[in-house]
Amino acid sequence: MPASRPRSEQSVPRSPDAPLRSFGRIKSRAVKPRQAALFDTLMPLIRLPDPSAGPIDVADLMPEATEAWLEIGFGGGEHLAAQAAAHPHALMIGCEPFINGVASALRHVEEGDLKNVRLHDDDARAVVEALPDASLDRVMILFPDPWHKARHNKRRLIQPAFAHELARVLKPGGRLRFVTDWKDYAGWALERFLATPGLTWRADAAADWRDAPADHVVTRYEEKRLGDTDPIFLEFEKA
Repeated sequence: MPASRPRSEQSVPRSPDAPLRSFGRIKSRAVKPRQAALFDTLMPLIRLPDPSAGPIDVADLMPEATEAWLEIGFGGGEHLAAQAAAHPHALMIGCEPFINGVASALRHVEEGDLKNVRLHDDDARAVVEALPDASLDRVMILFPDPWHKARHNKRRLIQPAFAHELARVLKPGGRLRFVTDWKDYAGWALERFLATPGLTWRADAAADWRDAPADHVVTRYEEKRLGDTDPIFLEFEKA
């Protein structure tokens, strides 16, 4: 029997009230047989509950977890897997609509025998909306689609309403990390996060946004250097 079709590959009509899609293609090439099989065997075990079904209780996902982290757009899953391995006490929620990226992440989870990862193979905004107030210790957004043409800026993930939602789900003292290799998007995101009540930019000198944080994990995407600048690291804290 062929592997079941991943949820994000299924054709779902877009609601007229849904936000504009903030990501590009959801599939590039055929998924390798081993990874495709993981959609049948592993994904059902670690898939996040459907956010459209109601609120997501983070404590139910991993009762023994002492922290809860969210990575939005985890790409191939290298960063997510590395953070999960380094912080086994923390629940790692990863959201990624790109099917090939989810397949790669499943491989990393299996090979690392990672028990603290939960995946959502669709739009992260629905997950954030379903999370309770002050439920996350960290949020990481690494190299989101820049939509760098001016007419496409409205499709960027970071918009005022979503920035407010991210602040809502962060605990007091929780951290939000945004990384991009596009100068314009860095300025765009900084402006919107600074305008978000409760978020404080943790930067005192240029090195704070030019140098990678100590726990940053370089991914294959970052190594490609597809943007117009070196990576810019913006770190915020919830008051």
